[in-house]
Amino acid sequence: MEFIRRRIEKQVLSLTGLSLGQLDLENPKGDPGLFGPEAVCWQVHGDFTSMLVGGISALMLQALHPLALAGVWDHSNFRTDMLGRLRRTGQFISGTTFGASGDANWLIDKVRTIHLQVTGHAEDGRAYAASDPELLTWVHVAEVSHFLAAHLRYRNPHLSLADQDRYYAEIALIAERLGARHVPASRQEIAQYLEGIRPQLVCDHRSREVIRLLMNAPAPSRLAKPFGALMMQAGVDLLPDWASAMLELPQSDLKRRMVRSGINSTAPVLRWAVRDGSVHRARRRMGIA
Repeated sequence: MEFIRRRIEKQVLSLTGLSLGQLDLENPKGDPGLFGPEAVCWQVHGDFTSMLVGGISALMLQALHPLALAGVWDHSNFRTDMLGRLRRTGQFISGTTFGASGDANWLIDKVRTIHLQVTGHAEDGRAYAASDPELLTWVHVAEVSHFLAAHLRYRNPHLSLADQDRYYAEIALIAERLGARHVPASRQEIAQYLEGIRPQLVCDHRSREVIRLLMNAPAPSRLAKPFGALMMQAGVDLLPDWASAMLELPQSDLKRRMVRSGINSTAPVLRWAVRDGSVHRARRRMGIA
């Protein structure tokens, strides 16, 4: 059984930012980082399965914003290296959540510097800049709203409303450090923001291409391919109904039930197997068993 566990863990960690080997989440000892182990974001961001589902769903939603998508389209190699993009995004999230203070600040400074280089014009002629506070807020809200939604569906449906608000308030710090302004910091503010931004969202040929690439993203191994397909469908299922309609990603009620059952059957195996993820290393740094 230990051989099987280690093999599963190796496959899982190969998808995360840990595979880049740039962060030592176990040192320096006692450094709580930006949040510390009592933070709700340690709970929400500590589960690989729900974070992957939420991250996939967030990428799908982000594809509906023409300016945000233009920046990724023009300046990212996601079309040829989808797994690399996943790992780099995962590194930023895990490093800023679980990393020691120095590593978290290094990642934020690094991304801010990269953003300054990402400028251009969308297909409709409008200028964009990745450092635009409004675009930063959009990307942030798309991500954290889906991280929490996935956590509630697949990890802890009993997370209190107060802790859900606390999660949004905590993690708003990262968006603000990146340059976002007026960041929604509660369930009500997130819902109002998403409703207010809908008129700006468009599904065009670029949006559909992103969805196609996501659905056909390579798996790290043949054994992981069915798992990846299930995760993609779970990401679709997590989208708001209006977003899945815009992206033309319909799912029957039967398919949704099958997808959720599949995730709920798979997640406990992954939680059993993964003992050296970001949250485990951070807990060791803090001297927590």
